[in-house]
Amino acid sequence: MSVLEPESGTALTRSGPTASNLADILERVLDKGIVIAGDIKIDLLDIELLTIRLRLFVASVDTAKKAGIDWWETDPALSSRAAHDALALENERLRERIEALESAPARPEGNGSDEVQRS
Repeated sequence: MSVLEPESGTALTRSGPTASNLADILERVLDKGIVIAGDIKIDLLDIELLTIRLRLFVASVDTAKKAGIDWWETDPALSSRAAHDALALENERLRERIEALESAPARPEGNGSDEVQRS
């Protein structure tokens, strides 16, 4: 399908200049980043019932990292490495607790330390 460009009268196809312009715009947005911000308010009889603040940052991963945004790398739900790191940290903590329990001196039974002393 082709469409005539209004000023020059040349035919544009879907894979022609329009597609490359869209690709250029998308590349520029991802390279530089774009922020979209807005608020949604729901009022009833001048009483504010709900306010939703929306902030959207559209960028490539590299651009987001340059902006200091990398939360997806540390979220276990989104990163297998973060999930692995969280499990490794928990494993290390458990090993330390086991070592501490095994190296603690054994308490003799009935020494009264667990019982409430009465006077």
